[in-house]
Amino acid sequence: MFSKLFGKSKEKPAQSLVPEIMGLRLGGAFNLDELRMRLIEPKLTVEGVARTQFIQAVGRVVMDDDSVILRFYTDDDGFLQVVLSGGESEENITNVQLWYFYDTQGIGSQRDWDQLLKSSVSQESFSLEGEQFSRLWTSTGSESPPVAMTETTYMEKGKTSETDQFVMLYERVIEDGLVEYAMISAEEKIIDNNYDRCVVKSTGFDLMVSDIDIVG
Repeated sequence: MFSKLFGKSKEKPAQSLVPEIMGLRLGGAFNLDELRMRLIEPKLTVEGVARTQFIQAVGRVVMDDDSVILRFYTDDDGFLQVVLSGGESEENITNVQLWYFYDTQGIGSQRDWDQLLKSSVSQESFSLEGEQFSRLWTSTGSESPPVAMTETTYMEKGKTSETDQFVMLYERVIEDGLVEYAMISAEEKIIDNNYDRCVVKSTGFDLMVSDIDIVG
């Protein structure tokens, strides 16, 4: 009906919908500042951070009417995360972080999934490799449930996927000006009419825009 009223419009190619910012793009690459990484990496959980990283997928999460998260997944088993507020241009960037996947475990039953959401994703604190991380997102009530979000992921050759995520963020202060974050995310997607579920633990740290050099 609408095509009859307004004329048939061409669908945009999937590639044109893939978010880009700061020169970061699907199929592109960036370098990390060598001096910055040499100073902070020994203090972090992650080891062996690649100084040059190639972007293999791009994720987009709409948090609310004002905030958007972009994630640039790389060949180094992690993602560069850009948080924006008030728009999706460079002047709206509020935070840039580099994240690495620490552990992923499949969830096999509905009971385990329910228990995960009830008490495992959101805790007051948790320990990782002997370091204590404190919950960063809290609510005004007696409980702080995981934050729900849906990520649309764009891959090469025009493929896309959607993943529902239930997330809690944690932090530990290493020293003045250096904080390491941890994220627990219960994730699910529908594959062949069945739930595919897992829990993902990741660690991350802040970067400045000047720490990133676009090379492709």
